Amino acid sequence: MKKVIEIADLCCKKCAERVERKLLLLDGVTSAKSNYKKGIVFVESSLPDEELASCVTAAGFTVNEIRLRKGIFG
Repeated sequence: MKKVIEIADLCCKKCAERVERKLLLLDGVTSAKSNYKKGIVFVESSLPDEELASCVTAAGFTVNEIRLRKGIFG
């Protein structure tokens, strides 16, 4: 499932890369791409939202929202 994680305090490229690396270490996450300017991470994962949120929190950040990613092609 493709999801979008909104993160409150994603301030720079290094922070965004740290979150990406943490998420990619989880079994069940196939991709993670961050955009620190928008404060979001795009994730493709089969894990529940709670696991993704706890991983981001463990990296030292606050999760605002996790939602399904909607695109042009579904």
